[in-house]
Amino acid sequence: MRGPVAPPQVPLSASRAEVFADLVQDSVERLERRWPQLAEIDFLVLEVPQPEGAQDDLTGFSDDAVPLGGTISAGDGRPARVVIYRRPVEIRTKSRDERAVLVHEVVVEQVAELLGLTPETVDPGYGED
Repeated sequence: MRGPVAPPQVPLSASRAEVFADLVQDSVERLERRWPQLAEIDFLVLEVPQPEGAQDDLTGFSDDAVPLGGTISAGDGRPARVVIYRRPVEIRTKSRDERAVLVHEVVVEQVAELLGLTPETVDPGYGED
């Protein structure tokens, strides 16, 4: 008698979006050990940045490059948010390891923006990978 290849709680495959969201979550969990206040920030993954004018609350956008992430300040009863854009990050990386490093750098940079700190203060290992 043959059973299932994997237990029901273990996915046999995950979509690229799910894998990417896991990379973001892993990065956030690493930072939360040092910065417990990050538990009060929402971390979102969006496919691509919104067209000009649609992201009035987002900071960190420039006219000459596609952003990899952005921040939305807290207000009107909603928490601050960090947004990571999946497609621009994926396009700039070739492997899962490269993607994990870039995701972490973007998360660190956006958290630093929200907290008013340098990325090196948020994560002393920033830029060493």
